[in-house]
Amino acid sequence: MSRAFTSNDDSLSGLNDIGERPVSTHRNLVTAQGLAHIDAQLAELHELFARAEAEGDREKIALVSRDLRYWTARRESAELSVPEPGSDTVRFGMTVTIEDEDGTSRVWTIVGEDESDASHGKISHASPMAQALFGKKVGDVATVSGKDWEIVALA
Repeated sequence: MSRAFTSNDDSLSGLNDIGERPVSTHRNLVTAQGLAHIDAQLAELHELFARAEAEGDREKIALVSRDLRYWTARRESAELSVPEPGSDTVRFGMTVTIEDEDGTSRVWTIVGEDESDASHGKISHASPMAQALFGKKVGDVATVSGKDWEIVALA
């Protein structure tokens, strides 16, 4: 092959190595807020893509394109799930207050993977804690990592 048709531009090296963002194999359950978050991410990324394209920033185009592929896939697979009002059983989208034997309590809202944020009391429906809580009622005990947690309230 002639060297005339090969690129020696080292400024683009690494663009092929950015990789894809991994997409979870779990169902993509989302709350209404989670769906709005996905839509906001897509809108922001479309703006960033247009800006990067106008500036001719190929690295930024590659990075934003990768994120657009991720969020587009997440939007296409999103399943809006709203808990039944007044349900007495732990389900996706509910807020659960739990307490251990020492009286330490935690409040968790069970949300989609992309909206989970444990520092703000939101855990993924795929997390071990959520999995242990699903289907239980106030007064039931869930065991996670060898520790027992009693469900004391649902909302």
